[in-house]
Amino acid sequence: MSSARIEVRLRELAQLFNSLDPSPFIDRDLDADAEEFIVSWARELPHHGELELVIHLATAPEPARAAGAEEAVHHYFASRAEIKRRELRQLFRRGRASLFIGVLFLAGCFGLGVLLRPVLPAGWNDFVELGLHIVGWVAMWRPLEIYLYDWWPVRNDLRLFERLARMPVRLQVAPTA
Repeated sequence: MSSARIEVRLRELAQLFNSLDPSPFIDRDLDADAEEFIVSWARELPHHGELELVIHLATAPEPARAAGAEEAVHHYFASRAEIKRRELRQLFRRGRASLFIGVLFLAGCFGLGVLLRPVLPAGWNDFVELGLHIVGWVAMWRPLEIYLYDWWPVRNDLRLFERLARMPVRLQVAPTA
């Protein structure tokens, strides 16, 4: 299986990580610009197959940092994938609640329309009943939006972060002149 390559050029390995993050090296967040570059490049690559990250460095990193770079990148993207996984679960939970409320409201609107039909004068009964039907269906907008459209981008991000979390990371140091 072939892998698609993402290439990043840096002066030093430290530029890949957030310099303000006090966490140990392996748990550090990626620099926001570096993450955006890697993620946007990965989005442009084919969705099938594996990815590979090649980091071109102008200066050689400390051996311990070089050895931990791949694990740090994997850890970062695995945590981003977990965040997206939770976001997707929360979205579906909200979708279920919205669907339940929407169906109850829709049933209530239909029921109210049936109850009001004999009470209202001729001509108004159709108008009110149809209005209640429309209001009931409008209440179904959000659950349908969640289940038809909202979950796709979150799932795609989750899959992308999972791919990024398992990609091999290679460091290439530029030869000194």
